[in-house]
Amino acid sequence: MQIRKVVIPVAGWGTRSLPATKNIPKEMLPVFKKPTVQYIVEEAMYSGLTDVVFVNNSNKKIIEDHFDYNWALEDLLQRTGKTALLEEVRKVAEMVNIISVRQKRQLGLGHAVLCAKEVIKQEPFAVMLGDDLMFSMEPGIKQLMDVALSENMSVIGVVEVGADKVSSYGIIQGEEFAPGIFRVRSLVEKPELGQAPSRMAVVGRYVLMPEIFQYLEGTAPGHGGEIQITDALLTLARKNRLLAVKMRGMRFDVGDWSDYLTANIYFALQDETLRDELVSKLKGLLSCPS
Repeated sequence: MQIRKVVIPVAGWGTRSLPATKNIPKEMLPVFKKPTVQYIVEEAMYSGLTDVVFVNNSNKKIIEDHFDYNWALEDLLQRTGKTALLEEVRKVAEMVNIISVRQKRQLGLGHAVLCAKEVIKQEPFAVMLGDDLMFSMEPGIKQLMDVALSENMSVIGVVEVGADKVSSYGIIQGEEFAPGIFRVRSLVEKPELGQAPSRMAVVGRYVLMPEIFQYLEGTAPGHGGEIQITDALLTLARKNRLLAVKMRGMRFDVGDWSDYLTANIYFALQDETLRDELVSKLKGLLSCPS
């Protein structure tokens, strides 16, 4: 069994990041020198995934264009001798095979995944959300893929969050049967403080077996007419068909302004040509009276 395809839902409006996303897709907001979505696609590529399925809407074609050739720009870079930049922009177009699926109505993450059914067919596949940037020695989605392939069942990524954050996430209930691997018995969506079964929160990485589609198709729309993937995952959990992996590495929620800005600083600090000057300016800002 092989996992080749990843579904990346990008049709949402990015309201958490307004007004910055009024005319720019949230997935194209830059984190240091690259748009957010490029980090997601690079993680998929480094994990061995070859086909990226964007579930998109009619207003965000710019996301697909970013992963295509830009002949006018490349011609300019060629003529002006900027070969390093030329190689860099061409590399983006050659990362993976891009497939676009239209989500005509934004009816939740479960609905977005369903839109990709005819492309995925009967293969296991990954789902990666553009709000979550994950960085570690081993790519985040690869950590899930290894477990899914060895156990032949769906796997979701989780991180441990503070007690004050559990009401913002889906929280799992289950048992840890191997280091960092949990057998999921139930999921609770955004529980109140004190009612959460754990502090293990579901984040934007999933590896799913094709059986998920039948459960999504049988899921009734909930609040706002949306089909929630949590409901289908809960069915899998009750059938003993769902695992969770505690993800290793750093995570940034780019829909949260604090995390988004921190991610920009983090990557800028990795650039040796900028590091010293940036540190100096940050120290200056921190020493200024508020």
